[in-house]
Amino acid sequence: MKHLLKIVLSASLLFAGSLYAHHSFVAEFDANKPINLQGIVTKVEWTNPHVWIYLNVKNEETGEVVNWGAELGPPHGLQRRGWRRNTLTIGTPISVDGFLARNGSPRVNARSVTLSSTGSSPGQTLDAESSIGSGQQ
Repeated sequence: MKHLLKIVLSASLLFAGSLYAHHSFVAEFDANKPINLQGIVTKVEWTNPHVWIYLNVKNEETGEVVNWGAELGPPHGLQRRGWRRNTLTIGTPISVDGFLARNGSPRVNARSVTLSSTGSSPGQTLDAESSIGSGQQ
């Protein structure tokens, strides 16, 4: 019986750790606050559990440039939708449709990314495999 209890406790701890690492969309982002950002890619992190794109966005009113982070889906999900590690490179102009972070930080959960009118795939829009598509992740 003690052995079974140890197994159950171990499994519970492992499961709890995965819940903490894999967050809910609604805990971090607000589906009632859509936003469109247009900027230049400064960094791409192609890692699990989510791919992140960072882009410099210029505020048209103040002229201030802010570096925004855009959370996309997992690498394998993006690959199924046509993404590759080299789809976006530093300096690429893009447009990101997504939802603002609840805490007011310059972060979004991306729904789609549109490449600029230049480059190898002008005007192409790619699904960002957003976690809101499944309700939460």
